[in-house]
Amino acid sequence: MSASAATATLLEPSSTLGSSAAERLAASRRLVVKVGSALLIEAAAGSVDRAWIAGLCADIGRLAAEGRKVLVVSSGAVALGRRRLGLPLRGALDLQTKQAAASAGQSLLMRAWEEALEPHGSPAAQVLLTRDDTEVRRRWLNGRATLERLWELGATPVVNENDAVATGEIRYGDNDRLAARVAQMVRADLLVLLSDVDGLYTADPRLDAGARHIGEVEAVTPEIEALAGAANAGAAVGSGGMATKLIAARIAQAAGCATLIAA
Repeated sequence: MSASAATATLLEPSSTLGSSAAERLAASRRLVVKVGSALLIEAAAGSVDRAWIAGLCADIGRLAAEGRKVLVVSSGAVALGRRRLGLPLRGALDLQTKQAAASAGQSLLMRAWEEALEPHGSPAAQVLLTRDDTEVRRRWLNGRATLERLWELGATPVVNENDAVATGEIRYGDNDRLAARVAQMVRADLLVLLSDVDGLYTADPRLDAGARHIGEVEAVTPEIEALAGAANAGAAVGSGGMATKLIAARIAQAAGCATLIAA
């Protein structure tokens, strides 16, 4: 994560404008790191990229050794469940099939995090949430207490949306916004959205070679939102895109939490 700060987009609350991405990362004591499926899953094989997750967990271990608190919001259960159930690795799924894939893939996802975090002395702790858990006050307080206690016990919370039961009115549908709500819940200093694109550009860099990287954004205005393209269809996995990351950044900014979009 430290290396990626050099080519990231930082979205700061107005009270802390002027910090560089590297400075903001170094100063943050509580971090929520969201990992997208496009980074975590090898799309062609439908399996976890073991080398990539090992590198990230080494970074998390270093941050924990410095006394900092890190929480992971991880996508990938549906993608892993597709392979386990013999479903096509690409293409849309109906709701029931997607829920079945999430159920079959969640244990594989947690196994990958457990194995990658174990060498760094931090047990992985699964936390599955729906939108109600981050918006209904009583459930929000219960969720926050659990996450805080896991940190006190030296665990790394690994959060995912509870896709197996979440439908329409109680689901986020993407983990960017879930991560922002969790950042609010634990009063994080920094929300790190790891993606297959290293931040916001003036145009989609996959399609426009002249697209320019934007290093810092003061506010998520309609003009900024208009720069967001669609999800990376070429990655075959993932449901978000830059648009959902900007929505997440706006949620985090309202709570005084900075957002770093990086690869």
